[in-house]
Amino acid sequence: MNITQPTLILDKQKCLRNIQRMSDKAKKHNVKLRPHFKTHQSKEIGNWVKSFGINSITVSSVSMAEYFADAGWKNITIAFPFNILEIEKANNLAKKIKLNLLIENFKTFKFLNKNLKSNIGFFIKIDTGYHRSGFSWDDSEKINEILEAAKNSSKLNFIGFLTHSGQTYHAKSKKEILQIHFDSIKKMNSLKEKYIQDFANIEISIGDTPSCSIAEDFKGVDEIRPGNFILYDLMQYKLGSCSIQDIAVSLACPVVSIHKERDEIIVYGGGVQLSKEFLTDKNGNKNFGYIINFQENNFSLPVKNTFVKSLSQEHGIIKTNSDFISKTKIGDVIGILPVHACMTVSAMKNYLTFDGEVLETC
Repeated sequence: MNITQPTLILDKQKCLRNIQRMSDKAKKHNVKLRPHFKTHQSKEIGNWVKSFGINSITVSSVSMAEYFADAGWKNITIAFPFNILEIEKANNLAKKIKLNLLIENFKTFKFLNKNLKSNIGFFIKIDTGYHRSGFSWDDSEKINEILEAAKNSSKLNFIGFLTHSGQTYHAKSKKEILQIHFDSIKKMNSLKEKYIQDFANIEISIGDTPSCSIAEDFKGVDEIRPGNFILYDLMQYKLGSCSIQDIAVSLACPVVSIHKERDEIIVYGGGVQLSKEFLTDKNGNKNFGYIINFQENNFSLPVKNTFVKSLSQEHGIIKTNSDFISKTKIGDVIGILPVHACMTVSAMKNYLTFDGEVLETC
C-alpha cells in the first residue's frame, strides 16, 4: 500500500466475518436483522451485507436513505426523529421504496398526515432509559394520541415501537449491558401486550451493538438494528462486544517526528480524522487510539504500552516506549485503531482495502 497521508484501511475479511456472526445470531433467535448503515456508510459494504440475504436496512438521515435507495435498497427505516423540513425528499423516496419513518411527537404525525403523498410506515420512538429522544415507555397519554389518530390515517401505517438503548455504551460490565437489555425488552414487550388487540402486527425493534453482540435472549423482539458491529472499534472492545481481532478498520498515519527523550511519536493524523472521542484508563489518562502495525493483509495486535496520548487538528501524539521508538523511523506508516469507528468513517469519507480498492461513502 502506498500511503502518503492519513488513510482509513479496511479489512474486508473481518467485515464479512462480523456480518456473518450477527446474521447467524438473528437467524438463531428468529429476529429480523435490519443493520444500521450509519457506521460504514458505503454502498460497497452494503452489497456485502446484501450477500447474506439481508434486504432491509436502517439509516440515520434522509440523505443517507437517498444514497442507499440509489444503490438498490428497497426497504429503509430512517431511525432519526423525522425532520419535517425534508418532506419533499421523503415524498420522493416513498414513491420508490418502502420507507419507514420515526415519530416521537404528535405535531410531526399531524404534519405527515397532511403532507404525505404516498403511504409510509412509521415507528413510535420509545425511551427505555437512554433519555435522548422518544416518548417514555410508560407515557400512555402521548402514545395513545398518536395511535388513535393512526387508526384513521390513509397514509401513515403504524408498524410498531422502536428503541435504542444507547445507555449500554456507558455500562461498566457485560452484566450491566445485559441488565439494560432485558429491562428495555421488558418495557417494550409491555407496550406490545397493551396495544396488540388494536394493532395485531405490532413489531418491536431494538438496536444497540453492545446488547445485540452480547445477549442471547431476544424474547418478544421482532427486529434488531445494530450498526457498529460490521466494523467494531475500541469502545466496543472495552465494553466486551468484540475481540480486538474483530476491529476491521485502522487509520494509517505517516510518522513525521520522533521525540526519544519523552518516548513520543508524532503522526500525521489528528482530530479531523479520528474525532476527539477517547477512553479513560484506571489512572484517568485519556486514550485516543491503540497503535498497530500493518502486516500482509492484516493488522498486528496492539503494540504494548503504546497509545494515542492526545490529538489536535492534524497532529497525533503517541506515547510509547524505548523499544517501539527504536523500531520506528520518520516516514514509516503506523495504524491507529479508532475509539469510535462511526465518527472516524464520517470524517474520512472513504476506505482503502488491502486489495487496493477505494470504497467511497455517502
